[in-house]
Amino acid sequence: MDILSLLLVGVIAAQGQALELDYPDEQGLAGIEVTWYNRAIPFTHRGADWFTVVGVDLDSRPGEHAVDVTFKYGDGRTRVEKQPVMVAARKFPTTELEVEDRFVELSPADQARADRESEETAQIYATLTPELYWTEAFTAPIPGAKDGRNFGHRRVFNGKPRAPHAGADLRAATGTPIYAANRGRVVLAKNLFYSGNAVFIDHGLGVYSSYLHLSQIKVAPNQLVERGQLIGLSGATGRVTGPHLHWGIRILDARVDPFSLLAVATH
Repeated sequence: MDILSLLLVGVIAAQGQALELDYPDEQGLAGIEVTWYNRAIPFTHRGADWFTVVGVDLDSRPGEHAVDVTFKYGDGRTRVEKQPVMVAARKFPTTELEVEDRFVELSPADQARADRESEETAQIYATLTPELYWTEAFTAPIPGAKDGRNFGHRRVFNGKPRAPHAGADLRAATGTPIYAANRGRVVLAKNLFYSGNAVFIDHGLGVYSSYLHLSQIKVAPNQLVERGQLIGLSGATGRVTGPHLHWGIRILDARVDPFSLLAVATH
């Protein structure tokens, strides 16, 4: 993997891409933070490097962005450097889908439920756990899966435009075992209106994975799971057109293609 060395080369990324940022250790350096989408994201010290993972949201503005990198030293000194990040545009197609009318024209009760659940998941994604849970590379939740469908697609349900698709759809017959993409702590494991039976895992450093439309959930909230551990079975619950797994990755508020994470975060 090519390491993106801060302050040595410009960072170039596409919309919806996960990035690993690395910086070599130096004498007296006690910590590094990068300000990304107005959030201070810490680096983790491991071996001879400092590293963190950030995400370029699928709707991020194309063009050059300047981010601040703060270096903190043991003697109390700090220095701030600006790192240019070039965001390249991607063209996402439109997908038209037919689902049950109740998932498009919501009843007052369903709308209130969907709003509560949206707030709940937003609070999860806004939380940055400084602890790093993983020690290995991320892996697909279905062994052998190389890519998914529909990430970033602009979706039209029953003729009504909706938010872009923020995850990858993996082909999976009902009952297919679904495994944790990496070590982390389960922060949500329950049925949601749109997502059906869902599992959310906090991997630390603001990295979250989600597994939606499951037929069965095999883990519980606050449970620490290992990379490759069974967390559920695929299904067709929630707003779907058939059985499959929706696998999503959020890095704080950034919606990224989960398969872009497989090439980074290998520490």
